[in-house]
Amino acid sequence: MTTIKVSPKLVTVFGGSGFVGRHVVRTLAARGYLVRNACRRPELAGHLQPLGNLGQIHSVQANLRHRWSVERAVEGADHVVNAVGILAESGRQSFNAVQEFGARAVAEAAQSVGASLTHISAIGADVNSASHYARSKGKGEQAVLDTVPDAVILRPSLLFGPEDEFFNRFADMVRYSPFVPLLGGGHNRIQPVYVGDVAEAVALSAGSQITRGTIYELGGPEVLTFRQSMERMLDVVGRRRTLVTVPWPVAQLMGSVLGVLPGNLLTSDQVTLLRTDNVVSEAAQKEGRTLAGLGIKPETIDSILPSYLWRYRLAGQYTRVGRQA
Repeated sequence: MTTIKVSPKLVTVFGGSGFVGRHVVRTLAARGYLVRNACRRPELAGHLQPLGNLGQIHSVQANLRHRWSVERAVEGADHVVNAVGILAESGRQSFNAVQEFGARAVAEAAQSVGASLTHISAIGADVNSASHYARSKGKGEQAVLDTVPDAVILRPSLLFGPEDEFFNRFADMVRYSPFVPLLGGGHNRIQPVYVGDVAEAVALSAGSQITRGTIYELGGPEVLTFRQSMERMLDVVGRRRTLVTVPWPVAQLMGSVLGVLPGNLLTSDQVTLLRTDNVVSEAAQKEGRTLAGLGIKPETIDSILPSYLWRYRLAGQYTRVGRQA
């Protein structure tokens, strides 16, 4: 009897070397997929190699603004994941170029080779949003579904994990600042979701263990106000800081000034985005379009934050838990 050897599926991950992408790559590799990381600077993606076996993960150059590079990156792929996203514009990396034009380019490339598609968007994506970021995310989703109607779209809430730009940024700030700014009083609600849980959802979609042509909203087990999330962060790093309310008009002015400085500490568009809650909708909960609906038990911030925020404590890992500085 002849045994036919079936090769593992090839998954192309756009943005595989980024914050979300590296967790997606790790999760896919653990399931035995061959993973092709498509990114702008493949020579800087060496940190992905230890996440899989020899030859299982490789990187290629691709830029979502250049269709030919996108088309080349999906050749031979069985599944495509778009994990590319930006929080602030920089040079030619505009919201429209990356999150609208880029999303359409990836979708059209996947459709041309017959590959299934998972697109990572964000809660709050809306073509009518006052935020340029959210509008571009909404237009990107629209472009994806127009091109690949059975694509899976994942909308995570605020993502946290070892390389995040939220808790890490504020934990670093409180090492030097005597206060923590709360835009609008910090009453806006968020539902922080662990990046590893989002990666699990991506892996399920790559294995066709998920309803295709569906938009899933992914949030963690707790809904917190911005103020509460800062209080949790301060507890983990063991520091006392004054929480200072910054009225929205002042926050908008701060964003206008800080947005033109290097580092994109805060932009006016981000201030606009923060005015609205970032939580899983009631409709998604009722219809099972959530992590729980996918059979994934989400991690809490209390179980994950100490594993990487310890480096912001007064004496790092040697700081006695509960001691305040």
